[in-house]
Amino acid sequence: MRNFYFLGLLLLAGPVLAQAPAAAPATASPLAPLTVEKIMRDPVQWLGTSPSGVYWDEDGRHIYFNWNPTKDRRDSLYQVAPTGTAAPRKVPQREQRTLPASGGTYDNKYTRKVYERDGDIYLLDLKTQKVRRVTNTAERETSPDFALRDKLVSYVRAQNLYTWDPATGETTQRTDFRKGSKPASTTPTDKAERYLRAQQLALFDVVRLREQDRLAQEQQQKALARLQPKAIYLGLQTVVNMQLSPDGRYVTYTLRQEPAGAKVALVPSFVTASGFTEDITSRPKVGAAQTAVELGIYDIARDTTFVLGYSELKGLDEQPAYRKEYQLPAKAPMPADSAKAAAAGKPKKPELRRVQPFGPYWSADGQRAFLVMRTADNKDRWIVGLDPATQKIKLLDRQHDDAWIHGPGIGNGPGNVGWMPDNRRVWFQSEETGYSHLYTVDVATAQKKALTSGKFEIQNAQLSRDRQMWYLSSNATHPGEQQFYQMPLNGGPLRQITTRPGAHDVTVSPDGRTLAVRYSYTNKPWELFVMDNKPGAKMRQLTHSTTPEFESYPWRDPEIITFKARDGADVYARLYRPATPAAQGPAVIFVHGAGYVQNAHKWWSSYFHEYMFHNLLVEKGYTVLDIDYRGSAGYGRDVRTGIYRYMGGKDLTDQVDGAKLLTEKYGVSPQRLGIYGGSYGGFITLMAMFTQPDVFKAGAGLRSVTDWAHYNHGYTDNILNEPYNDSLAYARSSPINYASGLKGALLMCHGMVDTNVHFQDIVRLSQRLIELKKENWELAVYPVEDHAFLEPSSWTDEYKRILKLFETNLKPAGDKAGAGQ
Repeated sequence: MRNFYFLGLLLLAGPVLAQAPAAAPATASPLAPLTVEKIMRDPVQWLGTSPSGVYWDEDGRHIYFNWNPTKDRRDSLYQVAPTGTAAPRKVPQREQRTLPASGGTYDNKYTRKVYERDGDIYLLDLKTQKVRRVTNTAERETSPDFALRDKLVSYVRAQNLYTWDPATGETTQRTDFRKGSKPASTTPTDKAERYLRAQQLALFDVVRLREQDRLAQEQQQKALARLQPKAIYLGLQTVVNMQLSPDGRYVTYTLRQEPAGAKVALVPSFVTASGFTEDITSRPKVGAAQTAVELGIYDIARDTTFVLGYSELKGLDEQPAYRKEYQLPAKAPMPADSAKAAAAGKPKKPELRRVQPFGPYWSADGQRAFLVMRTADNKDRWIVGLDPATQKIKLLDRQHDDAWIHGPGIGNGPGNVGWMPDNRRVWFQSEETGYSHLYTVDVATAQKKALTSGKFEIQNAQLSRDRQMWYLSSNATHPGEQQFYQMPLNGGPLRQITTRPGAHDVTVSPDGRTLAVRYSYTNKPWELFVMDNKPGAKMRQLTHSTTPEFESYPWRDPEIITFKARDGADVYARLYRPATPAAQGPAVIFVHGAGYVQNAHKWWSSYFHEYMFHNLLVEKGYTVLDIDYRGSAGYGRDVRTGIYRYMGGKDLTDQVDGAKLLTEKYGVSPQRLGIYGGSYGGFITLMAMFTQPDVFKAGAGLRSVTDWAHYNHGYTDNILNEPYNDSLAYARSSPINYASGLKGALLMCHGMVDTNVHFQDIVRLSQRLIELKKENWELAVYPVEDHAFLEPSSWTDEYKRILKLFETNLKPAGDKAGAGQ
């Protein structure tokens, strides 16, 4: 969970220039000194909008991207030549309709691309740049791909798989999935009914002749049906991810069964166009029944369907390690079913965990396939070879984590995976060593090889189009940098291409010679550059997005520091200090949101409102510390999982240790410390104010989780397991259980239509504070705001309250001028 600030809108627009920044006009008003009103205005209007969604056209002559230098209500598509000899050009809507889609799927030789636009399928010849329309229907076609070793185009229409032959123009329906259950047979099964039927046929010629006609018609229909795909009845399931095997014999598909009667929270919206309160359907809460997923195989040659079994997976019967804390004492009575099994001499068989399959992924030669499989509790991931003829799987790799599987290139799904050019090895990313790195495994021998290693992360990996080298993004130079690298196909030294400190978001041209680079630094928002795909090549700027007003202020470049946490771990943080800090002055600690986020880095932050607010605080004499606490991204598995089963544990003590650093090394008064943050940062703020009341004098919790049993399943279950299975983890991780410890001044702010962290969360905590007779707190509500605030008026109101909180509680009485400004 994190604060989503819509990066495409928050980053900065300005005059349309290809190279040098424009000089500020004489009428431009400088920002200094900063005020909340200035920095919380509509960012599109005074900061600008940075380029986003960068992609190359298929011949490499132009770069396309979304941009908004004209300060419209939304971004538009722009085009620029990589030479940078002309300014970026806005692409008219009529021209956009003739452009191939930016996404799509390429054939194995990168000679054609198939894509969807407005619900129809198109085929682009990359050599001639000619486009053929595959479908033109009122129904929507989706999921375009190549099939039958690139001879056909496949797509999905109305939950069925179709193929189209470019050579003949013939369309073939490959599946016949039908809703509901298979119709019951007309042949009676009851003995009495069978007797009556036989009697009728024996007595009456007309009945017998009509029955013969009916049977003949059925036989004719069956003969015709053999030429059509098998009817597969779904019952209450739905079908997705349909694929035709490269030899055309199998169709694989994923079956999804939604839980029956799942209760979904409703979020009331009070300020509406209708004038009536309207309910927004939101989400279930953690621990609710989840969707069951299976892999189906339709064997066309045998006209038979199968559901793949997984019971032989190594470790599938292992129970999570945390369950040992909840085992019954040795002398406790046995549960009834276990006692019966023991009495019968048959020990109870361990329950198998549920599995979700991803794939299959077929090799380019069509000879092999593999699946990625993950347990529902997300503690195991297997990569297995698949033989659809026998419905057998072969273990290639298992990654287990007592906490949960995740990390760069891994995530919650299949992760970053594919086939090596030899069609014998599978490549994937894994945190096996504690950091996400790139591996291969041979499908015949199961021999595994690490292609990268070290105490850094591979954040993204892809093969070049000629499949002769790797393109990698990594933080190998520093945890707070993102650089672009090349690497030999079978591993070897990383060849660093980009060099500037900061972050480089790279898109490689179709011929591999040129890079389109979105680059930013700590105090410089994202801009579009171009460079040759060579080490140390010069980056040439193509856009200029920041406005003269934004540029009139000397935005600070905070120092990236490290300090030792109480358990010896290195913790990274951003430090903002006044030019001449006052002795025993005030300080504020900012806690970023979560989900898997890093903020103590060297590029322009998605928390740009907070970054500017920290500049304002420094102007007012505050020292600001922005910590990448335990659970943050960028530092490997141990930091990522440092919050497992105890949110508000190490992630909170990292803030407390940071506070100690401020007082011992930077001369901050231990009596003048504040803390604030949104979403997960709001949760930590509440835990700090409730459980560390002698450390923090004031805190502002924004859109805060107050009780993890009320948050969503996908995020919370990974970290705390299910509330009914791990009640201890929820009890010690939820601020509402510690509200009695509040001493300092607490501000809580929450959007009333928050569909992520529900407004109900803060209402429940407010009632708890009322019952505890606490008086030093206040709640500010925002009737039209979701989790991510959109309205400048809301941002302004919220941060004026935060500033007033700190000015009132962290400064002496005679040093509070301008509080809330």
